[in-house]
Amino acid sequence: MKIKIQLYHTSDFPSELTTENYSVVLWKGSGVFSVDDINYSYSGYNILFLSPYQKLKLASESDENIYMLFFHGDYYCIEYHKEEVACNGLLFNNIYLNPGVELSEENYNYILELFNHIKKEDSEKHQFSESIIKTYIQLILAIGSKQKSSIENSVISSEKIPNKNAFEFQKLLEIYFKNEKELSFYSDKLNITNNTLSKAVKKEFAKTPTQLINEKIILESKKLLHLTFRSVKEIASELGFSDEFYFSRYFKKSVGCSPKKYREQVGISVVAKMSM
Repeated sequence: MKIKIQLYHTSDFPSELTTENYSVVLWKGSGVFSVDDINYSYSGYNILFLSPYQKLKLASESDENIYMLFFHGDYYCIEYHKEEVACNGLLFNNIYLNPGVELSEENYNYILELFNHIKKEDSEKHQFSESIIKTYIQLILAIGSKQKSSIENSVISSEKIPNKNAFEFQKLLEIYFKNEKELSFYSDKLNITNNTLSKAVKKEFAKTPTQLINEKIILESKKLLHLTFRSVKEIASELGFSDEFYFSRYFKKSVGCSPKKYREQVGISVVAKMSM
């Protein structure tokens, strides 16, 4: 499957949904969804952006339609198109932000209309259909990026007292995650207790420091598997694992499949192929 539009109802949504594709989920209502076992509440009109092999659960307070767009990285490469839609690191592949976005009713209806156009175009199989569908995907991602960046800028501008310890942890994690995987390293660097750091990070990011450390390692693992031709052994070494097999078990426990299977299913990005 390169691309697909799927309709679900909240009442018959799978208990856990995961796929090798990028996914865009469009729905309305209220309740709680979880991505990789992190819970987020939602209400109103919503859109959610998932990378390959992220795990989605949904608990809705009403029976509503859920519209899902699946596309494989070989069909539409978000890394290749990142300059146009700015979605990589904003909509996808960001461990610090809520992966969902609340939409206006107007944008919800417009994106739903684009979903319908994609479904119609895909059924026609015209010689220009693929180009047209990619343009629709790009438009959906651009709208999502615009909406989410506006929300993030609004949050930043309204923040009176920055959560200094949480943001200092974020900076340290980006620098040291490959070699430092213990909470105590980061709390020692900040000269605070593990408990103080955990509370600050949980308050700011709705995740514990340990969860963010693990997510950062897994995100980087996925990127290296998808964006490079490096062997699993080389990737394990780069991420500070002395044992390739321990890395593979660590990856499988979090993602649900081995690094080898992940690469086979998600593929090697056109960006990696172009760099050869």
